[in-house]
Amino acid sequence: MSASPSAEITLRFLAAPTDAGRSGSVSAGRVLEWIDKAGYAAAAGWSGTYCVTAYVGNVRFTRPVEVGDLVEATARVVHTGRSSMHVTVDLASGPPRTRELAPATRCLMVFVAVDGEGRSTPVRAFTPSTLGEELQQAWAVRRAELRAEVEEAMAGVSYTDAGTAPRVGLRFLAAPTDVNWGGKVHGGIVMRWIDEAAHVLATQWTGDAANVAIFTGGVRFYRPLRIGHLVEVEARLLHTGRTSMHIGVHVRSGDPTAGPSGMELTTYCRTIFVGIDDERRAVPCPRWEPVSDEDRLLDAHAVELVRIRERFGD
Repeated sequence: MSASPSAEITLRFLAAPTDAGRSGSVSAGRVLEWIDKAGYAAAAGWSGTYCVTAYVGNVRFTRPVEVGDLVEATARVVHTGRSSMHVTVDLASGPPRTRELAPATRCLMVFVAVDGEGRSTPVRAFTPSTLGEELQQAWAVRRAELRAEVEEAMAGVSYTDAGTAPRVGLRFLAAPTDVNWGGKVHGGIVMRWIDEAAHVLATQWTGDAANVAIFTGGVRFYRPLRIGHLVEVEARLLHTGRTSMHIGVHVRSGDPTAGPSGMELTTYCRTIFVGIDDERRAVPCPRWEPVSDEDRLLDAHAVELVRIRERFGD
């Protein structure tokens, strides 16, 4: 069947002062929340059922969203599997007086439709009806190839106490205010926690809070995170470039009564931060030198992920 109106949805709103990060612009974590909400709305509209975020692809923050901007987040279903929906989200912003909106970021998300018992359920197939839709679908399929290669690379590395890289850990309980429409913590909130932990690490490494995320990718959701769960978010420095800090972030969660053995991996991703000056230009960051064998492996791993994405033209 051809694309129906439910394949696309646009959310419009104003960026509020409470959305701002330390730089004064809207934080990357808040933008990731908006992306997740728009993507969910498109997936739920297409499937007619509750959906869970399974994966968030490469999010490149090409320009900041300013407080007071009019924001448009347009999400489109571009490809489907048996129970999965690949959704592109384009976010643009600009002054509400002129409504001249400029692109801020774009990404590809994968949602899975589930039934009332949390089991995956089939969705209707998306069949392109225009050349533009065919190109979007081909792009989504190509991104699936990239995702598989990135996940294979990630599966080959481990994070243990043998690593000496700088790290930061946040620990807290998932609150009722974090709940989504299915009674669990929604993916956008988890991505905001990831951004916050990475920001703390980047701030400690550079000694300056003026740093921003320019990329977040490979966000894989392994299991749902429930209200009342104990949450641990660990950010670890993997590699530094001239101005960039490549940071791996793990999110673990579990019943607080179960102790350490009850903590399981919920989400993993990689994000890149840069320090900025008053003109929002990237500034050199302190260089980190790997010490242990694990340090060197993770440093090489971060570089390899960059090469994989460059090979796919990302």
